[in-house]
Parts: sequence; C-alpha cells; structure tokens
Amino acid sequence: MANNNNIKLFYSPGACSLAAHILLNEIGAKAETINLSVKNGFPEEHRGLNPKGKVPILVLNGETITENPAIFTAISQLAPERNLLGKTGLEQVRVYEYLNYLSGTLHSQIYGQIFRPSRFTDEEAALPGVKAKGFKSLGESLEYVESTLTGGVHAVGGQFTVVDVYLYVFYRWAAALGLDPEAKYPKYAALVAELLKKKSAQDALAAEDVPSFAPKL
Repeated sequence: MANNNNIKLFYSPGACSLAAHILLNEIGAKAETINLSVKNGFPEEHRGLNPKGKVPILVLNGETITENPAIFTAISQLAPERNLLGKTGLEQVRVYEYLNYLSGTLHSQIYGQIFRPSRFTDEEAALPGVKAKGFKSLGESLEYVESTLTGGVHAVGGQFTVVDVYLYVFYRWAAALGLDPEAKYPKYAALVAELLKKKSAQDALAAEDVPSFAPKL
C-alpha cells in the first residue's frame, strides 16, 4: 500500500485526470481529490498550481506534478511492488512507448482537434475542417491501438499497468462521441471491460459521477 502522506489530486469529471484517479484508488492511496470542473475553462484562482491551465495536477509531499506520464510515474513509485510501469526493462520501455503516443498524438493532437479545434487555427472558417480531420485521425489511431493489443486483456506484459487506465480514458471519449468502439475494436473493448471489473475504477467513476460507457460483452 502507498505511503499516503499529503497527496492531492486536482481533477475534472470525465477528463483525462480520471486515469490518475483510478490509479490512486488502485494503490490504496488516501488522496484528497479536488474537483476543478474545467469544462468551461480552467479556474483562474488555481492557475498558480499549473500555469498550463490543465488537469490533472498531483501534489505529492509538497511537490506539484503535471502531465499524465509524469503523474502516472509518481503514483507508480508509491507502490513499486505493483509493477504498474511493467516488470522488466523491456516492459517499462513499452509502457513509455504507449504513454508517449497516447499523450502526444491521440490525446493532444487528435482529441485536441475534435474538442479544441481553435488551438489549431485562428480562422473561424477552418474550424469544421480541423474537427473533421480529427475524427478521421481518431479512427486511424484507434485502429492502430487495436492492432497493438496482442497480449490478452492488458496492453503490456500480460498484466495491469498504467497504460490500461490511460487507454480507458480514450475509449470512453470515443464511446461518448457515438463512435461505437465496442463493435469496431473488440480487443480494446475487452481491455476496458476487464479494467471496469476493478473496484478502483468503479469508485473513481462514482466519485466523479460520470458514466462508464462499459462494453456490453
């Protein structure tokens, strides 16, 4: 079980911060969770915590940590016996290979084009095209993720890692957009179904009061 000294997670319901919320539950950390609800913009009174104006924000023993891969690493270090970053050196490499792709491409670029197209152009007339490109790229990206899932119901090493929870965030968003990922990406759906058996995931969803978009396998 984790050392629970002074852990705070700043999140927004259903945002990518859901992954960190699940991970903290998974290791048994008694973290304080603070809902910033950034749907209508990042609260200015909290910008000092993260000048980038994004969640999640993890405060751990007085240190403020941002960006999902860094936060996942910090949480995993609280419970090294769980091997949440993989058991072997190669598995750890594969975990970070996934995290870099998911964070830098699928999250920031592709979902960014769909949810925040104004980040990519100042031209109002160009916004629909940016969003359409995002949807096209999303289908290609989810197909790529599906092709990588060759190890059963987990992404890396045949065991639960931080990658599984991060993948769940993007499956959930695709389902919320009406893209029917269960029908199109059965291996991805099986991974999500396995994750949602965990009490850590169920409790985080309940605390954030958001739907799971669970596959009906």
